[in-house]
Amino acid sequence: MKRFCALMLALLLVLSACGGPDTAAVPDGSASRPGESVSAPVQEDVELTLWTYPVGGWGNGSTVSAMVTAFHRAYPNIRVSVQSVDYVTGDQEIEDAIAAGQAPDLVFEGPERLSANWGARGLMADLSDLWEGEAAGAIYDSVAAACQSSGGAHYIYPLCMTTHCMAINRDLFEAAGAWQYVDEETHTWSTEDFIAAIVALRAYGVENVAAVYCGGQGGDQGTRALITNLYSGSFTDPEHTRYTFNSPANVQALELLSGMDGITFDPNLVGADEITKFCDGELAMSFCWNVASEVTQVISNPNLGFDIFPMTFPTNDGDFNLQGGIWGFGVFDNGDETRIEAAKTFIRFMTEDLTQYTQAVLSSTFWPVRDVPNIYENDELMSEYFVLRQYLGDYYQVTPGWAEARTAWWNMLQSVGAGEDAETAAAAFEAAANAAAGA
Repeated sequence: MKRFCALMLALLLVLSACGGPDTAAVPDGSASRPGESVSAPVQEDVELTLWTYPVGGWGNGSTVSAMVTAFHRAYPNIRVSVQSVDYVTGDQEIEDAIAAGQAPDLVFEGPERLSANWGARGLMADLSDLWEGEAAGAIYDSVAAACQSSGGAHYIYPLCMTTHCMAINRDLFEAAGAWQYVDEETHTWSTEDFIAAIVALRAYGVENVAAVYCGGQGGDQGTRALITNLYSGSFTDPEHTRYTFNSPANVQALELLSGMDGITFDPNLVGADEITKFCDGELAMSFCWNVASEVTQVISNPNLGFDIFPMTFPTNDGDFNLQGGIWGFGVFDNGDETRIEAAKTFIRFMTEDLTQYTQAVLSSTFWPVRDVPNIYENDELMSEYFVLRQYLGDYYQVTPGWAEARTAWWNMLQSVGAGEDAETAAAAFEAAANAAAGA
């Protein structure tokens, strides 16, 4: 009941964020009109398209529509139509739109797509002028660094961030005697504890403990973090110029997972499918998780029969490196400066004014990329997940060749699952990824 109440509070925060009032109280008690900080607004009528990936509440059509309605009230001459895309077919839909000369004006996603993929290909407008404002100066340094391309351009202006993690079925762990291997206070465990927990679950009769999903790239941040954390391996070099996955540490992790009873490499699942199976009680743990997963999946699943406990990925040396998520807006350069400026006006509206920015972040069910006082004050659920932010690792998703590396990644996992030697598969992955990176 306690966790259900926390979830309902999170839902109410999201709903309250979507009202889109012209004037609203901000966390520090002040009030302001959304968009008043926007300079040189576009005067002529403009039609824009915004495509959003399912980033927390930004994947919900009604949530986004409410925020767009608030924008229309402030800028009635700029009309924004919204299309939601998912992580299974969304990339191809955008590639098809690019090929047809009909790329969306705005896309809501992360640096790995907006900067390392489309930006690196010369398809995005440079948003560096947006980074000259006061609000941009308050963005955390680590986020700002991830949002700048190697050439110095900014193809994304960030809105929110999170720490990806994994989750376990607490009730099942307790029943199987596996809860002893979890540090409840820190939400951490060692590789040895992870192995012991799986053995205990198997002994209790749990046939499918976990799935290394590899049907595509959806949710691949989870499988990367799982494998590189187990024996303290790396994925790229610190400078993000090349891929360094083929190492004894990562090969050992692949061999451990592929040889363990209770863990399957499933080429029919992507991250969203794994989440569904976990919430349905078909898996004892999920490798594809974050706070938005709990808010959206659990509230939409009233028959959920167990307590979910968020966790770090296990590691052998106590140095936990969780992958972060950063999301914001990118603008495709369609050759129309008026539409590009109108798109920037939309970005400023959502990010510069504290009232509207707070609402936009709450709608994501993630955290802001700059300090916002008391945004989740008294929210037990968000506080629980906030603990995991201390384990945030390197944001390596901006390494060149990222799109090709992601494809090579799930192909490698499929090969290991089919019985290929782990070292051979790791070497093939690294070669393919570095070829794409030009390294």
